Amino acid sequence: MLSLRASLSPNSNITLTNRSNQYNFRTKVLATTTNSSSNSYNAAGRGPAVALPEGLKLELMPKHVAVIMDGHRRWARQKGLSVEQGHRAGGEKMKVLTRLCNQWRIKVLTLFAFSTENWIRPKEEVDFLMELCLDLASSQENLDEWTRDNIRFSFIGDKSILSKSLREALILREETTKSNSGLHVMVALNYSGRQDILQATKSIASKVNNGHLAVKDIDNNIFEQELETHRAEFPEPDLLIRTSGEQRISNFMLWQLAYTELYFAKKLFPDMEQEDFIDALKSFQPRERRYGGSQKI
Repeated sequence: MLSLRASLSPNSNITLTNRSNQYNFRTKVLATTTNSSSNSYNAAGRGPAVALPEGLKLELMPKHVAVIMDGHRRWARQKGLSVEQGHRAGGEKMKVLTRLCNQWRIKVLTLFAFSTENWIRPKEEVDFLMELCLDLASSQENLDEWTRDNIRFSFIGDKSILSKSLREALILREETTKSNSGLHVMVALNYSGRQDILQATKSIASKVNNGHLAVKDIDNNIFEQELETHRAEFPEPDLLIRTSGEQRISNFMLWQLAYTELYFAKKLFPDMEQEDFIDALKSFQPRERRYGGSQKI
């Protein structure tokens, strides 16, 4: 679970302070290099040409990266900070990751921000996170950056139990960025992989019951069009990154992850740096994805 505050520039500091502690959190963004001129490229609306980091090949970059951003509370405890400060630090790192994926021409980035199971956490923590979500969706500064960088935002998950103000803010931000053609960021908020499959099943059953769909016509494509991720150009992640050393997918995108490559990082999410994300991509690039066959696809 992660807060969604996004305000850190790549070279700036933020200070997290509680009654007895002060912690300076600096995010390092390294200069990128390349081994080949073919790795330097540009895309309309994504700024100047950017060289891929050394060791990465453009043709082997994943189109869709999903991230389970784990470890914010543990990070805060290790630093003697409050849980809220841990979520803020993770939110700043989310901002950096979004910028990197945009620069590296990844098409879709899905961030698991809040699960349906997270409601059992302390009310103060949940309230804090919902307020941060509202800050993200309502911030004109954020919107200006997304517009400048041509980033599109979508929010997947059950919005029905969110506050009216938050629901309206999410809808407004989806509408104001929907024509952007750069990186598509999908934020999973009050999301459950099981619930996604269940709601898709109910929708299909309703269409069959109303005579709008025949049972014989139901196939994978029909089903996938009912999942929340259908709005993405590439709805199935090529690579899933989970931080904090945990090795499970925690009810996240259960249908969509069928053939996704998995990468488990030991670092807590707020401690992840650019080189750590590069390591995940380097791990992905040489893998042979056979999809049940005998040859790489």
